[in-house]
Amino acid sequence: MPTPSLHGKTIAVVATDGFEQVELTKPVEALKAAGAAVEIVAPKSGQIQGFNHHDKGDKTAVDKALAEADPADYDGLVLPGGVINPDALRLEEAAIAFIRSVADSGKPIAAICHGPWPLIDAGVASGKRMTSWPSLKADLTNAGADWVDEEVVADQGLITSRKPDDLPAFCDKMIEAFAEDRQDR
Repeated sequence: MPTPSLHGKTIAVVATDGFEQVELTKPVEALKAAGAAVEIVAPKSGQIQGFNHHDKGDKTAVDKALAEADPADYDGLVLPGGVINPDALRLEEAAIAFIRSVADSGKPIAAICHGPWPLIDAGVASGKRMTSWPSLKADLTNAGADWVDEEVVADQGLITSRKPDDLPAFCDKMIEAFAEDRQDR
């Protein structure tokens, strides 16, 4: 089956220092290969620091600071994991407001590993079937999510996966969700 086209779509990747390197780079590569424009949106301008588990990875250029980014300009949102990144985003009011705005507009959101953590603060997890890194199970369940241990879960425009090993399935499902022409917006 051919990869759906994302030509004409712009996807935001919201991250900050401490993102898991491969959980940002692989989805960005997949989105661009499908024809999407991708913007890295962060609480600060300049660069953000990636990690390969516990070790520093590469820095990634920020395309737009959250203060300058309008959620209405994007057709979807990706939230990479890493422990530090999503925990820091939870404390950024602008990040939570951005995530909530994307969710409220009915646009798809894809989050992997610890990436679903800010969804709790944005009020997005309740009532959704989701997966994540196993340590988030209690947090997501307490927030009203139906947590399952599966490679990739799609529920009402929310795509979640557990870990880097799930990236191929995550990227495929994410692109499929972003390609859908959602009439209910």
